[in-house]
Amino acid sequence: MKQALEEATTPDVTVPHPHADPHGMQDVLSQLGIKAENPATCTGRTWGGVGGAQKTIVSPADGQRIAAVAVATVADYEAVVKTAQAAFLKWRLVPAPQRGDIVRQIGLALRHHKEALGKLVSYEMGKILQEGLGEVQEMIDICDFAVGLSRQLHGFTMHSERPAHRMYDQYHPLGIVGIISAFNFPVAVWAWNAMLAAVCGDVCIWKPSEKTPLAAVAVHHLIQQVLADNDVPEGVFNLVLGGPKVGQAMSADERLPLVSATGSTRMGRAVGAAVGQRLGRALLELGGNNAIILTPQADLDMAMRAIVFGAVGTAGQRCTTTRRLIIHESIYEEVQQRLLAAYAKLPVGHPLQAGTLVGPLIDADAVLAFTNALEAVQREGATLLTGGQVLSSAELHGGHYVLPALVAAENHYPTVQAETFAPILYLLKYGGGVGEAIALQNGVKQGLSSAIFTLNLREAEAFLAAPGSDCGIANVNIGTSGAEIGGAFGGEKETGGGRESGSDAWKVYMRRQTNTVNYGTELPLAQGIKFDI
Repeated sequence: MKQALEEATTPDVTVPHPHADPHGMQDVLSQLGIKAENPATCTGRTWGGVGGAQKTIVSPADGQRIAAVAVATVADYEAVVKTAQAAFLKWRLVPAPQRGDIVRQIGLALRHHKEALGKLVSYEMGKILQEGLGEVQEMIDICDFAVGLSRQLHGFTMHSERPAHRMYDQYHPLGIVGIISAFNFPVAVWAWNAMLAAVCGDVCIWKPSEKTPLAAVAVHHLIQQVLADNDVPEGVFNLVLGGPKVGQAMSADERLPLVSATGSTRMGRAVGAAVGQRLGRALLELGGNNAIILTPQADLDMAMRAIVFGAVGTAGQRCTTTRRLIIHESIYEEVQQRLLAAYAKLPVGHPLQAGTLVGPLIDADAVLAFTNALEAVQREGATLLTGGQVLSSAELHGGHYVLPALVAAENHYPTVQAETFAPILYLLKYGGGVGEAIALQNGVKQGLSSAIFTLNLREAEAFLAAPGSDCGIANVNIGTSGAEIGGAFGGEKETGGGRESGSDAWKVYMRRQTNTVNYGTELPLAQGIKFDI
């Protein structure tokens, strides 16, 4: 293991050019309004004053300084909340289709700046350019979805047991929605929440990850003209570049009826406890330990692409990353050899370099978590099949690069049971029927995404039907990663149980009200109760 963890370089590593700004990032920053120093808060169209400390943001791709941001204080947050409260009183009275038109125009602004914003996401977070552009496309897609939704916030009509009575339910805006987003999707998950909340009549306060705040600043710059052109009240969309104290303030704040938080299970427990203590609502999207099952009936040619993308895409830093591969013993050796061949030629390097498929980890702590997990799982009895090296940071100009690892392991190993936010794929073997494989898939504390590759209809249906996969997402002949915005996104168990994005996830951003109207001349009571006075 010691040799595997020594710094190394391989022929497949793409190295940034040594001269200044080879990828045109200065032009991108200028287009998106990112300055050398950026304030800590944004309230509607007005950028607030800065407070607290400053933080320098560097790219995980090459260690270069991008820009600095001020870190908001709790006092800064308090000022934003007051502005948001005033904005909600006006915004909730705007007809939903008109709110949807604002979101439509935001979507157009994102389309216009897709390339620049996607490039910033890639450079600041480390995902390859195709994924950065894909993340911006997710924002555009959810804007389109929200526009249609703004005319479909349906309630239901029920028949009353009492004569001359009408019953129905309807939905009303909640108020201020707090959004705490993670570094791995610095803008898309905010949009999942903010665009739906906006058409529902809510206002938002966004606390992005401290590791990737510049993409959030850029997004708020992009919507400024839309808001100004439409005379949108100040405070409908709010940004706070704060640290843990601001996150704690949001979680405990009774003025925020809903807090949506994306991140680790540890973080989610803290947020959930604080929100629950005040009987608020928490929408939690937390860790995943996602598996793909390969049965003897699998189309392996199709499966390989899904496995490799799921395991190494975003350098293993997606909540839906494929972390376990559950393989039937009859095809185990073939699958292992195919994966070894694929991993041997993975292009690892700068995320903006053409041809790169695996970019850097977010920071040095992530690299340490990667190496620690590999050391631990080998002590538990696993075998490192390939990868695991930390690539020379000097050669890569200060970037945080590793070679994705394949590990032969068993499901019960403690390290396999935990989520390591890095490109480690554990190969697990099963010998019985599909029920055994499903039990292995379910045999972890997390429950986000799952998949099975099989051409056998019975196996596929067994995976989808109870008691099949216990995850919020269950796919057949599709990998664990890369969900569409049209479906509700979220998981069970330690993943948190929340649902965002499509389907009827909009309901979490509204309060439900049941109405009964008596249009008759009598007052009959329900259940036939007689109460005459």
